Amino acid sequence: MPRILAFDYGMKRTGIAVTDPLKMIAGPLLAVETDRLHLWLQQYLTSEVVEAFVVGLPSRLSGEDTHATRPVLLFIEKLKEVYPDIPVYTIDERLSSREAKHSIINSGAGKQKRADKKLLDTVSATLILQTHLQKIS
Repeated sequence: MPRILAFDYGMKRTGIAVTDPLKMIAGPLLAVETDRLHLWLQQYLTSEVVEAFVVGLPSRLSGEDTHATRPVLLFIEKLKEVYPDIPVYTIDERLSSREAKHSIINSGAGKQKRADKKLLDTVSATLILQTHLQKIS
């Protein structure tokens, strides 16, 4: 059964989350160095069927673009170009990193684990994917 992949795109790393086969639960997958993201995705798609991509779109609380908005938009365009049969959805990610940090703290994670930026990226991607699942249910 196809899954949905979500991305918390970053300049250094990109957090990735995936749904279960029934598309009911979002879970963290991994964080990939952004310069290797397209290669990783190409390899992932050889073994998994993905029916949609969800990308967190950064903006300021006022709704204006941030310094990260343009690179994310370029990533989205590349996804659409390389995988034209897979729809790409965006989710407002203004507060996803803050929510992810609170989620990690509330889980009881130790100080060292809380400092793991890869964990923060994957939890952010998971929150983005959960938001998408709530929207479509």
